Amino acid sequence: MPSALPDGEPVPADGALPASALAGATGRPLGFYLHVPYCATRCGYCDFNTYTATELRGSGGVLASRDNYAETLVDEVRLARKVLGDDPREVRTVFVGGGTPTLLAADDLVRMLGAIREEFGLAADAEVTTEANPESVDPAYLEVLREGGFNRISFGMQSARQHVLRVLDRTHTPGRPERCVAEARAAGFDHVNLDLIYGTPGESDDDWRASLDAAIGAGPDHVSAYALIVEEGTQLARRIRRGEVPMTDDDVHADRYLITEEMLSAAGFHWYEVSNWATSETGRCLHNELYWRGADWWGAGPGAHSHVGGVRWWNVKHPGAYAAALTEGRSPGAGREVLSEEDRRVERILLELRLSEGVPLSLLRAEGLAAAGRALTDGLLQRGPYEEGRAALTLRGRLLADAVVRDLVD
Repeated sequence: MPSALPDGEPVPADGALPASALAGATGRPLGFYLHVPYCATRCGYCDFNTYTATELRGSGGVLASRDNYAETLVDEVRLARKVLGDDPREVRTVFVGGGTPTLLAADDLVRMLGAIREEFGLAADAEVTTEANPESVDPAYLEVLREGGFNRISFGMQSARQHVLRVLDRTHTPGRPERCVAEARAAGFDHVNLDLIYGTPGESDDDWRASLDAAIGAGPDHVSAYALIVEEGTQLARRIRRGEVPMTDDDVHADRYLITEEMLSAAGFHWYEVSNWATSETGRCLHNELYWRGADWWGAGPGAHSHVGGVRWWNVKHPGAYAAALTEGRSPGAGREVLSEEDRRVERILLELRLSEGVPLSLLRAEGLAAAGRALTDGLLQRGPYEEGRAALTLRGRLLADAVVRDLVD
């Protein structure tokens, strides 16, 4: 969750949504994102809305404490029930992210999930995920989560090479994420993801292959692989600016992506979104698909973003300010925007083009359709889906996805 928030119109104190946002809501999938903003240490590349104990000291007091965070977040879940109304609408997905959610007690995460179950109800086949750092869980912790209703877990592996982890300021040791997969399976988790990052300064092709080998060998059914983005204001950006570590270029990222596709495909993984691979349809992350397909989700927690029926809003960033608003009976929303039909059309193209199924050509205007024809000729779009009325990226198109989508949105 990026640390910068956009501008927008004020959110009403009671969090009420326009009637248009709730029209037809019972027919749309609903997910919850629960943001836990705490980390033991700050990774050098991180630009997310997270806080260490040192960063919170003296800037929010007890309100910013992780000891009572679960109760505060439960208050927002109850607010969501009031805002969304009493129409029956089971929650399809829950995703607990951060930060490091597993810095909270396992019982706290279960309590947060329990509030959603009590206020809304969970679909019988609901996907319930938490992110976890490898050093922040053990078998007993994982068993509590699984017994409490979590059925999917995502471990931040990043790399299997110690020198790469050191550049990223990751504190776990190589081999620990792989053991976490085994522990999660033993606890009864149906689905396990490993998050990887490629393009770290000092990483070689062989380092990246070793990381993929280790991830595949651990036996997850989902792998996410992201190119490192060096965000301004981070410690890593300052180190690169000072010349302490080199900056990798786009050609290196492209080479690493091709290695990723080759190795994961050979191991039985199939890409379904530009940065995500799963071994089966059931292994895909349903919660992220809610985002990519423009469904409804409520984001609870400091800085969390939400979207319901074409209205998008975001919460205040600081944990102290967030807790204070809920304690006073106010929505923690900092701002919101009502998306126009054109906004929603453009966002569908931006997001759905990243999926293996692609985006309907019917969403494109004349200039976008012409650009799609050129992309097909250039080998950036697949011919079969195109003839069936969809723009779906080829492997080469995935490497140039940002450029392709700019052309398609006119």
